[in-house]
Amino acid sequence: MLILLPPSEGKTPASRGDAVDPSSLSFPALNDGRAQVLEALGTVSAHEDALSLLGVGASLSADVERNTRLHAEPAAPAHQVYSGVLYDALGYSSLTPAQRKKADASVLVVSALWGAIRFGDRVPAYRLSMGTALPGIGRLASYWKPQITAALAGETDGELLVDCRSSTYAAAWAPPPERTVAVNVFAEVNGVRKVVSHFAKHTRGELARHLLTRRGRAPQTPAQLQKAAAEKWPAELVPGTARKPHTLNLLLPG
Repeated sequence: MLILLPPSEGKTPASRGDAVDPSSLSFPALNDGRAQVLEALGTVSAHEDALSLLGVGASLSADVERNTRLHAEPAAPAHQVYSGVLYDALGYSSLTPAQRKKADASVLVVSALWGAIRFGDRVPAYRLSMGTALPGIGRLASYWKPQITAALAGETDGELLVDCRSSTYAAAWAPPPERTVAVNVFAEVNGVRKVVSHFAKHTRGELARHLLTRRGRAPQTPAQLQKAAAEKWPAELVPGTARKPHTLNLLLPG
């Protein structure tokens, strides 16, 4: 089982430590692409219109300025750098050593800067969204899609893929639909379902934690995933097609 997560938009910078070593990151086939995006991001972030080009507000100017020196910024494991609602709910720091080992092996983060990394990969805090278009690179989702597809082809063989990514990051890689389950979260009020974006992030983080901490064998099929999720939530499985992944709908009380 592999759990696919988006990065958090907000990140916690490491206060000290060595800079990122690209050769140490998982999926080395992505290193050329990483170098190109890193260079383009540094150039854009030094531009006088950097905030506008990156689609962020003035309150994030320090984050954008940091983008100009990412090659020298302290790096930390991804599970420390990524913060926010989903990652708070997952709660890596409160996992047992065995559960952390499982998370390091099972969680993949699809990233606008790094393409795809594992939880233990050491990276600096940065500001870049997958929806951004960089000069010389174009839309990052389109840029990364063929590279991630090639780099992860052998890494995901035979694995059940639990897709907790947002649509922006899902656009950067479409894993094999027959082995992929996209996770949706709804609030149900008087029989009417509504999408809940904030609680969806939180619930996806809780699902990831549940799958990493529950006893027994990890789910190997969509049906087994639905059964595992139903241990905590009302959960229904919508079968996929030859081109569309399965869908796991988690239902929250209104």
